[in-house]
Parts: sequence; C-alpha cells; structure tokens
Amino acid sequence: MALVTSKEMFRKAYDGGYAIGAFNVNNMEIVQGITEAARDLEAPLILQVSKGARAYANHTYLVKLVEAAVAECPNIPIVLHLDHGPDFETCKSCIDGGFTSVMIDASSKPFAENVEITKKVVEYAHDHGVVVEAELGTLAGIEDEVKVASHEASYTHPEEVEEFVSKTGCDSLAIAIGTSHGAYKFKPEQCTRNADGILVPPPLRFDVLEEVTKRLPGFPIVLHGSSSVPQEFVKKINEYGGQMPNAIGVPEDQLRQAARSAVCKINIDSDLRLAMTATIREHFANHPGDFDPRQYLKPARQAIKDMVAHKIVDVLGCDHKA
Repeated sequence: MALVTSKEMFRKAYDGGYAIGAFNVNNMEIVQGITEAARDLEAPLILQVSKGARAYANHTYLVKLVEAAVAECPNIPIVLHLDHGPDFETCKSCIDGGFTSVMIDASSKPFAENVEITKKVVEYAHDHGVVVEAELGTLAGIEDEVKVASHEASYTHPEEVEEFVSKTGCDSLAIAIGTSHGAYKFKPEQCTRNADGILVPPPLRFDVLEEVTKRLPGFPIVLHGSSSVPQEFVKKINEYGGQMPNAIGVPEDQLRQAARSAVCKINIDSDLRLAMTATIREHFANHPGDFDPRQYLKPARQAIKDMVAHKIVDVLGCDHKA
C-alpha cells in the first residue's frame, strides 16, 4: 500500500466515532515504535513531521523512513503529514517532496491574512492530490519552533469557521479548545489538586467544539497539543536525574470524549518524547557501563510502541479500523 491522504480516513473516523492518531516522528526508532503498534492493532495512522524535524533529520531521510514503514506495514493506511507548516514555501517543498498531507498554520495572522495564505496552499496542494489542514484559534505552549505565550492564546471563534472553510477550501480544521503544546500545558495556578495532591487541569471547552460541529456538520476537526503527559514517565524522568516539575497534560478521558465527536485527528508528540527519555534515563541508571546505542534505544523503542498501542485502543478508539 502506498502513502495515502487522510480524506477517506477522516470520513470513516467521523462516522465511526473515533479519531486517528497523528504522531510526530524524528528518527528511526520513533517511526518503528509507532508503526509497529499500529500494524499489530490494524489501526490507520498519520506520521507527521514538523519544520524542526526536517531541520534535524533531513527531509529525505524522514520520507525514506516513512516509506520503509509503509513497506513493512502493508495492512494499514499511512499518511505523511507536515505539522505546523509556517509558510507556503515549506508546504510546497513537502508537497513536491512526497508528503500526502500538509498543515498551513497561519493562525497567528489576522483572519483575512490567514484565509489568503491558507487558500494559496490549498490551491497548490489540491492540484497535486494533497490535502490541507488549517488552523483557527491559537494554542499556547512550545513545540519545536512554535512558541505562543499563554496570554497570546485564543479559543477558536465558532462564528468564523464557516466563512474560513468556505473561502479557503481546506480539508480539515485545527481548533483551539484548551489544549496546549508541550509537556507543561497548564500552570499550577490554572489547576486544582485532587485528594492525592495531583494537579488536575481545567476541562476542555467542549461547548466551543459542539458549536463548531453544528456550523460544520460532517467536517473533520483536529486537536493539537493533545499529549496527556503520563505521570509515570514524568516521575521516572525526575527519579533518574531529570527536572520536570509540574509537567501536566490533557486527561485522556477528555480526549476520548473529543474523539467520539467531530474530532478525527489527535496530535501526540510530547508523550513520545517522555516515553523515550524516561526509558533511556532508567537504562543508564541501571546499566552505567552501556555505550552501544542499540542497548538503550531498543527498550526506548518498545516503550514508544507500548504507549502508542495504549493510545490507539484506549484514547483514539481506532484499533481494527484500517
């Protein structure tokens, strides 16, 4: 099976009440861990690459890694997606270079400028058989080169979505309903604490999602910044020398609720990094004499696979949907 677009994937997900996992990739072990989990669970999959990942690993290496995953996982559909394309030139480069889906993120621009930039990308992408994700509303947090202060974040305005989709022709829309980029999605003062003293983040704005869904019936919605920041990984990182106080993510039950509605794509990046880093830190603490990268990357790859399998089954609900 060759790389596919997300068009049919999203139609099935919308009708079926589940979401597709969009996992960020940076190297071979991450690609392997994600795709092996999806292959074993017969789950459709989106592998996404950020501008930062292209700068780190090189566009060609990443495309070839994903093509290798497609060859190794012929039973599942796989999309290669550009995450947070900052401009037309980056999107064009990815479209010309083998990607089947791109995101143009002009959400920080005024509405009219966002429409203009997005429409230009859509026209080029559609001419080349590629689909486009756009964004309305601005998420706080840090992801690679995307840095938005909390006071600059803004929820999506539902009254704008119909005009935006109509004028741009985009194929899916990322909205802001309270998720955030990175491992520090909420400040402690934004949260409450449960009986065990664990920080509990504020709930997502499902009222905004519901209103957007009413205005765009049948249209696929995307959630960025949707890692749950599993506390077992945070604890392990801190236990073995790391410094990640008050790292907190989006509760998985809220993500599952979103996946049952119009949300067809849920982005997960930080959880991959946490799983990998926690496992490597633990390995070096227990095996200080190891220096062969295979010795510590093999368990790290397995940790990613296990975590992705959990997301597919318990959060996204897309197992056996290939």
